[in-house]
Amino acid sequence: MKLVINSLNFLVAMLYLLSNTSQQAIQAKELIPTANNSTIPITGYYNYDPPPKPVTRSPVETALDEENLTTAVSEIEAMWKKQYQDYFRRSFPDPSITSKDIANTLNILAKQTGNRSALIYVVPMQEQLELVIITPGNQPVHKRILQTNSQKLLEQVSELKKYLTNPRLSDTKRYLPAAQTLYQWMIKPLEQELEANKINNLILCMGVGLRTLPLAALHDGEKFLIEKYSLTRIPAFKLTNTIYTNLKKSQVLAMGASTFKDQNPLPAVPLELSTITQKFWKGKEFLNQDFTLPNLQSQRNEADFKIVHLATHADFQSGTSKNSYVQFWDTKLTLDQMSKLGWNNPPVELLVLSACRTAIGNEQAELGFAGLAVQSGVKSAIASLWYISDEGTLALMTQLYHHLQTAPIKAEALRKAQIAMLKGQVYLENGQLHTNQGNIALPTELAGIANKNLSHPYYWAAFTVVGSPW
Repeated sequence: MKLVINSLNFLVAMLYLLSNTSQQAIQAKELIPTANNSTIPITGYYNYDPPPKPVTRSPVETALDEENLTTAVSEIEAMWKKQYQDYFRRSFPDPSITSKDIANTLNILAKQTGNRSALIYVVPMQEQLELVIITPGNQPVHKRILQTNSQKLLEQVSELKKYLTNPRLSDTKRYLPAAQTLYQWMIKPLEQELEANKINNLILCMGVGLRTLPLAALHDGEKFLIEKYSLTRIPAFKLTNTIYTNLKKSQVLAMGASTFKDQNPLPAVPLELSTITQKFWKGKEFLNQDFTLPNLQSQRNEADFKIVHLATHADFQSGTSKNSYVQFWDTKLTLDQMSKLGWNNPPVELLVLSACRTAIGNEQAELGFAGLAVQSGVKSAIASLWYISDEGTLALMTQLYHHLQTAPIKAEALRKAQIAMLKGQVYLENGQLHTNQGNIALPTELAGIANKNLSHPYYWAAFTVVGSPW
């Protein structure tokens, strides 16, 4: 009888133990050896899930989650300023600036120029896209785009690049799906704000992977973005010179090379330089052997050239800023050396690089390209994201300098030049470049090229304003 009772007690105890472990972990002891081969009991827990680690939110994400846009703008500015400083390995000025300061500055510039600009922060995140827009005199507005994220954005940028930058596809529209998708994510959510504030110019301050996006080619289904707004990209607003200067009485220093020791020739450069300085603008031109760094510095010491035009190869490559350069006749001016040339003394209002190419989508290359103005010390730069063609560059540059004479701001002059090409007002026929300002005979090396329509975005969407649009 006692045996039966003991057995029953044992079964009851086991059932209790099993029921209890459904709600809590079973405590057990584990023996582990020590250095002298003795053992130490270690209490452990089986079937126990440790508490999840708290998700770390960046200051930018936290501020946007809380709709604290004043803090969010300050954090975005600080974050991106640091990225450019780390890349260029130098410190940039760090003025205290708030979203209210930005709105007030935009309002002042709108009154000075008659051109209304909006600043747009495009911040790709792992799970979503964040957009913050500041318009003249107004509070920031925040839009969270849950349909996309950093990975999806980069995929579409890659698609756009693949079909837009290939000259063999310059008679197709295979770029349109990506161009329209990016427009829907980045611009469409802000259209109400843009229209309500009568915005003419978009200043885009963008995150990783987007800084070399060919913005002009984004498409709303009916029009290209450049047909609606002039466009500018900046590294950060606090790194942008916002003082407005009228260029109409300025001189241009035009320099370049048509032949190179180890790179492809640029046969249209002599015509490009002479057309700019003799037909559209007052200034001086220097070609080939006269296109040297010492001569550049000497000419700038003798006269106040507010526009410097360099018709030469310029590459923005991956790696450090030492890998990116502008080719002179006898040497390469690397990007890390540009700040030593004293471009701000006397100040250069506009630096034009007419034969650039950059590794689109590469983080280091895009930092070099988007940071070109602030690193060099010039107020604004106009450069191309990919090398298009000698005749295509000549076409755009003639239009740019023509419209600089009358446009209220630099970004608008570039927009009008791009639209002239888009609308087919500039084209190649019978060995001549046809424009609304007259025909220009091409040099012998290019006279035999086929008649060509230059309306495809391959020919004009590469060019962009970097730095101040004003």
